Amino acid sequence: MKLPKAVHKELYYKMLLTREFEQTAAKLFIQGKVHGTAHFCIGEEATGVGVCSALEKEDLITQTHRGHNQGIGKNMDINRMMAEFLGKETGYCKGKGGCMHIADFSVGSLGANGVVAGGMPIATGAALAQKYRKSEHITVCFFGDGAANEGAFHESLNLASVWKLPVLFVCTNNQYGMSTSIKKSMNIEDISIRATSYGIKGIALDGNDVVNIYQETKKAKEHVKEHGPMLMVLNTYRWMGHSKSDAQLYRTKEEVEQWKEQCPIKRHRAYLLENGIFTEKELDAVQQEAADAVRAAVEFAENSPEPKIENIFDDVYAD
Repeated sequence: MKLPKAVHKELYYKMLLTREFEQTAAKLFIQGKVHGTAHFCIGEEATGVGVCSALEKEDLITQTHRGHNQGIGKNMDINRMMAEFLGKETGYCKGKGGCMHIADFSVGSLGANGVVAGGMPIATGAALAQKYRKSEHITVCFFGDGAANEGAFHESLNLASVWKLPVLFVCTNNQYGMSTSIKKSMNIEDISIRATSYGIKGIALDGNDVVNIYQETKKAKEHVKEHGPMLMVLNTYRWMGHSKSDAQLYRTKEEVEQWKEQCPIKRHRAYLLENGIFTEKELDAVQQEAADAVRAAVEFAENSPEPKIENIFDDVYAD
């Protein structure tokens, strides 16, 4: 399937936007402007962007705690995302949740989750609701390789399979569950083979190839609508630590550098140039557009008010 030029630009722009957003947020963290910790997906941009860009607004997603690429892929407002990072009242959670809990129902995001595998039962329930309503849309559940060893993974895939729910389970395999290599936590090399235990389709893809991820997600959506759940594993790598408090003593610099050579953004740029889809000048302009958008988001966030002390108990309980 040959992609239109507009789709290629969207994919490239959203990956650049994610990278610029996170690199900027990391600098703000060092400056003491980000409260708590932060989890970045630098190196994994193609996973969330490739999948979410292939969805429609009405398709639902559940995000991970490392899901900025997923939110940006689903067209969430980076102004509100950055404001939440800085704990401001204009953030998605009014500055109270931080980057691990952003949600935007208006674009189909049911929210990020700080609990490993926490989004899996939620996604299964959302897909059950879609089936009851005879919806033409699906739910996509993002989770990491570490979550594939949680009970919620097996329970969710099992129920989704039994009920033939329209849910696509997407495992972002970045090789490490916090500081533990998957080689030490799993006796298999391909996580997608676990799908066979539940009688559903499973595929493994290069998680740094945004074009293929986009194309395969389009196919997966049709499969899920017709046949029920599916497991898609995207093999990639996180360049930074698990969180900002990670000293990264469990892997070598050589390993990290080897994966950096497979950068999804550089890879897509090379593809666009080699195939004559864009010129260097055009791609530089897209990069500048992303940088300007993030700069504006920081300005919006820094000029936003702090949460009011009198509202501290708001949103703790449902009205």
